[in-house]
Amino acid sequence: MIRKNLAEKVILAGLLFPEDLLDEEEILKEFETLVYSAGAISVGKAFQHRQSYDPAYGIGKGKMEEVLLLLKQTGAKTVLFLNNLTPVQQRNLEKAFQKKVVDRTALILDIFAQRARTKEGKLQVELAQLKYQLPRLSEIWETFSRLGGGIGTRGPGEQKLESDRRKIQDRIRKLESEIKKVRKHRELLREGRKRKNLLTASLIGYTNSGKTSLLNALTGSRAYVAEKFFATLDPLVRKLTFNNDKPLLLTDTVGFLKNLPPQLITAFKATLEELEESDLLIHVLDGSNPQNLKLAEDVQEILEELNLMEKPVILVINKSDKINSASKKELQESFPDSFFVSALTGKGLEELKTALQNAFHDIHQSKENDDKARAY
Repeated sequence: MIRKNLAEKVILAGLLFPEDLLDEEEILKEFETLVYSAGAISVGKAFQHRQSYDPAYGIGKGKMEEVLLLLKQTGAKTVLFLNNLTPVQQRNLEKAFQKKVVDRTALILDIFAQRARTKEGKLQVELAQLKYQLPRLSEIWETFSRLGGGIGTRGPGEQKLESDRRKIQDRIRKLESEIKKVRKHRELLREGRKRKNLLTASLIGYTNSGKTSLLNALTGSRAYVAEKFFATLDPLVRKLTFNNDKPLLLTDTVGFLKNLPPQLITAFKATLEELEESDLLIHVLDGSNPQNLKLAEDVQEILEELNLMEKPVILVINKSDKINSASKKELQESFPDSFFVSALTGKGLEELKTALQNAFHDIHQSKENDDKARAY
């Protein structure tokens, strides 16, 4: 992990495949933003175009030599990989470079470890990290097995590996048990909201789209905001009040990222359940991002993966103060029912509040009709 040294110098490396060519700039920019969000400093880059992974090292021998030269020239002690690596590839690369190698999943896990503040968040991050580490211990164990077993392969090293593996498995079971308790607590909270007839709306969107800034602007809260990926990790719930109406509960959830590691999707199931139980989804899109149309598609794909397409959605195009006229026209044509706002300047917030209040009444009416139908 790279969390302990916020100024750690790193080399960026990895593979770009033929299918990445159209989105290459976006892919590399996102990776560099992840690196910045982790607190590291890039002092060299070595990316390679290939048809497929090298099974032993991921990248080719020539690119490995380039990375070695960069390590020598810069004094960097870590190589961050754009891609995910198998345990074998990571082991081989660390042996070749004699430096720490961190792949994409481990990088995101490190960022999450920095951001987690609540007990729930810390439990979820630790669970994801341990599930990531476990197969890497297994790879070392298989290395011992391939040596032939028997004479010369048994002893303290083997015992230590088995001990470590048991400790991790025991800890995973304990964490999963504790997270189940968290899920139960969340269920009780949701039941309490239902009894009070309170509706909930979840802010969703690509990480760094300004969801937390919008939450603050709408509710007057002062949640932490930063221009980094996953600046907000733990879910936040705040009340949005309307005149003569019950408040609407706004939930700020973890930001989306394309190809989010499966360990994190599994570990954060309790958080994602908030989306499943929400009455309304508020999709926040960074209108100033040159890739905004692509990011909107990515969020739609993630909603499909999470089986949330049936939920009513209001699209909010944030950072409108940074959008030029040509981009705004394109966004208006692509999303005619969207709302342009600026959480920074407050522009468009009153129109959005009115839309939320109208949606609030429509959902209430729909629920009342459903209750009457069930009564008959």
